[in-house]
Amino acid sequence: MKLTEVKLEYKIVQPEADLSDFVERIYIIQNTSTADKEVVLIPDGRIDLFFIISETDNCIGTLIGIETQPTTATYPPQCTFIGVSLKLLSIEYVLNITIADILNKATKLADNFWGFTNNDLNDFELFRIKISAKIREQISPNIDERKQNLFKLIYETNGALTVKEYAKKALWEERQINRYFNKTFGLSLKAFCNILRFKASFQHLKNGKLFPEQNFADQAHFIREVKKLTKATPKELAKNENDRFVQFSTIP
Repeated sequence: MKLTEVKLEYKIVQPEADLSDFVERIYIIQNTSTADKEVVLIPDGRIDLFFIISETDNCIGTLIGIETQPTTATYPPQCTFIGVSLKLLSIEYVLNITIADILNKATKLADNFWGFTNNDLNDFELFRIKISAKIREQISPNIDERKQNLFKLIYETNGALTVKEYAKKALWEERQINRYFNKTFGLSLKAFCNILRFKASFQHLKNGKLFPEQNFADQAHFIREVKKLTKATPKELAKNENDRFVQFSTIP
């Protein structure tokens, strides 16, 4: 007897313009089936803060640090994950923490984090409104312009420049930048840029284009970076058999 393939359901929306420096996307992922769905999460530079409904009134909140290697995850049956993908600026100026200690890891958030309960997870639009409002409330009024400009440039260029070029444009010394990145995020700027360059190829791979279109010296270099970050080949990612690689499944 052939087993029924379990597919996850997704909805992803972009943040409002005033949050674009802090938030990449707001999303909901649901497994409406009666079976587990196992997936592989690959590095994409995001920091995810999400909630799932618990058996008590308080939902369970989790923060996932930046990932530099693939990890497996299981979405239980009849389960909803609803959350937000944060950008670098949010760590210091919204959450007011460092995440170096959760590189490739996750940590449970405090109960009643930002006042979220199970009821807030029943309507995605209401969740989007509330999480956006909470993030606005938490934004520090004193943001270092060097950091804000640097992070914006990193995202706009998909990590394509050298650390030296970023430092020059941001008017910030390379050594200070790398010290800040390692202390705050748990990896160097160069390592983070490598992840963003790889992430920029997701749509090309999804469309079956196995050759890099930008930011890589040649195909051999591209394949090495893909294998290093995912333990898979570009062809395997593009095929995405059984929706194994969850980030590729969310690409239109």
